[in-house]
Amino acid sequence: MKNHIKDVLDIGQDCYERFIDSDVLAEMKHLDITLAGCSNLSGKYCVSRSAPLEHTLFYTLKGQGKLTTIDNEYALVANTLAILPPKQSFEVSIAAEKWDVIWLNLSSTKRWQHIALDRAVVIIEQKLKPLHFAMELLYSEPDATLRKGVMPILSYYLNATLQGDNQNKTNNRLHNLFQEIEKRLQYDWTIAAMCEQLHYSPPHLHRLCQTQFGKSPIQKLIHLRIERAKSLLLNTRWSIQHIASYVGYTNIFNFSKSFKKLVGVSPSLFRQSNH
Repeated sequence: MKNHIKDVLDIGQDCYERFIDSDVLAEMKHLDITLAGCSNLSGKYCVSRSAPLEHTLFYTLKGQGKLTTIDNEYALVANTLAILPPKQSFEVSIAAEKWDVIWLNLSSTKRWQHIALDRAVVIIEQKLKPLHFAMELLYSEPDATLRKGVMPILSYYLNATLQGDNQNKTNNRLHNLFQEIEKRLQYDWTIAAMCEQLHYSPPHLHRLCQTQFGKSPIQKLIHLRIERAKSLLLNTRWSIQHIASYVGYTNIFNFSKSFKKLVGVSPSLFRQSNH
């Protein structure tokens, strides 16, 4: 994770990018798309933007990229759609031998205001290949009349995908699982217990968590426990032993070790320095 992200454009000679040109973008004015393109990336590739004014979308076709924001990292694997709100600083880089991706910048206008995100979101298992084909046609087709026939496809997939209530069902199930975990942090949550809740295999659960949260299931669990512990340290007079037990640690040494690893200081020092 990066505390400060600057504008960077570092693209190697083995990367191929096809920008949809300004004439075609003018034809798409009603969609409020400011920039779009298709990229086949390999070797050196790193692009970062500091607080861009537009919504930014990355749809991964093949390979893998990495999205870094000031507070998280996300694996961009095939069929994932990353959506970043305006003024969200970010960095994208290649994370495998190749990364094939389409990307769009959407104006921060009334048309797209329903997206209403306050941080980056990565939605898994999206099927947006028709959107990719539409963009490739818009890039390669010289006839404006034929391009016009592609616009409804582009409009349909963007609107269907970015509806405010279009949260992926899998993401909802994952969200509900960790809501349940947060209500019972004292429970002995194991990978097996999490998988039993969702009827997922451990590898599948791990992949979904890495994609959605940028963390493994256990890392996500520890994060929730430590966040609750921080609140209790600041807002109660409970002993550290009591707080450790309440958030699911039977061993105070393990609690203190996890707390210091995530927060940077011990629980007692955290409480003292923030009172």
